[in-house]
Amino acid sequence: MADNHLQFLPAAVEDLERIADYYLQMVGAASAERITDQLLEAVERLEKYPNLGSLHPDPVLGAMEYRRIVSGNYVCVYKVIDNAVVIYRIVSGTTDYPKRFYPS
Repeated sequence: MADNHLQFLPAAVEDLERIADYYLQMVGAASAERITDQLLEAVERLEKYPNLGSLHPDPVLGAMEYRRIVSGNYVCVYKVIDNAVVIYRIVSGTTDYPKRFYPS
C-alpha cells in the first residue's frame, strides 16, 4: 500500500510558524526547534498511518470526519481525503478551537 501524502493548508502552516515564533521569543531557538520538530514528527507519522489519530471527540467535528493527534500541548486537526492527509490546523489544546470549524 502506498503512503499517503501530507497537505498542509495555509492556516496550518501559519499555526506552525506562530508556535515557533512564540517559543523563539519566550525561551529561545533550541526550544522553538524542538517543539516544531516534535509537531512535524507527529504529523509525518500520518503518511504511513493516516488513521493513527482518533476521530475528533467534538460531536460536530467528529460528524464531519475530522481526526486529531496530540503532540504535547498541541492538537493537529486533519482529515483523510483519498490518498491525502489534509492538515487543517495545529492549535493549543487549551483553547476552544473546535468552534473555528463549525459551519456558519
